[in-house]
Amino acid sequence: MAAGHRRVDIEEVSDVTIAKFIDKKILDEGNIQIIGTQLFGLVDEDGRKKIVLDFSNVEYLSSAALGKLITLDKKVKKAKGKLKLCSIRPDIYEVFAITRLNQLFDIAETQEAALEGF
Repeated sequence: MAAGHRRVDIEEVSDVTIAKFIDKKILDEGNIQIIGTQLFGLVDEDGRKKIVLDFSNVEYLSSAALGKLITLDKKVKKAKGKLKLCSIRPDIYEVFAITRLNQLFDIAETQEAALEGF
């Protein structure tokens, strides 16, 4: 199975970077690596500090993907930036609640609501 190079669409709204996941299922280790590289590059290479992760396309998320999100959160905080998550389906949100990651991440219901908070 050939993996594409981009797993996340990047959009700029004023000074906020919106990263929207392309995949419905973020389960494959190869794809998760690509997603991690792409997201970490936003902070490490591009110096972006205000990032919204849009989950509106995502139906399934593995624990390995959660690990990448935690690492991304640490990188953003180290750069004195802000990371927000939005448009998470109820069944995926439940995973965040069970793992208490809903307390770590700033989670908004919609992309608009996430943008308002910056």
